[in-house]
Amino acid sequence: MQVQGACHCGQITFEADIDPEKVSLCNCSDCQVLSGSAYRVSVPVPASSFRLLTGTPKTYVKTADSGARRRHGFCANCGSPIWAAADSDTPPSYALRVGALAQRALLPPHRRIWCRSALAWSEDLSGLPAIDGQPS
Repeated sequence: MQVQGACHCGQITFEADIDPEKVSLCNCSDCQVLSGSAYRVSVPVPASSFRLLTGTPKTYVKTADSGARRRHGFCANCGSPIWAAADSDTPPSYALRVGALAQRALLPPHRRIWCRSALAWSEDLSGLPAIDGQPS
């Protein structure tokens, strides 16, 4: 499936060919902090299928407890996360952030990972009232 993506301010745009069956929801504590949420939704893409069209992402390298280094690409202007990859100038693949994709409504997660780090309240949101817009 071909997807198009952009940061919130539009300075960074990209496209890629992804497999929608590989979308994952990650509950790890790093994704919680880096996304500012309870989890992050990503889809892997081979580097050969990822095309940066405009802009240059700023990067941040996170060293995991295991010692593995991951390079995170984001917009320096608006802060939107775009991807994560191995800490290399030529990574074999990217984990695209589904929230930055125009087709995000068509990309539900097919698996959850790092579930032991999941926040208990994020496991079932079905009892929350659904409000379209900001409550008064």
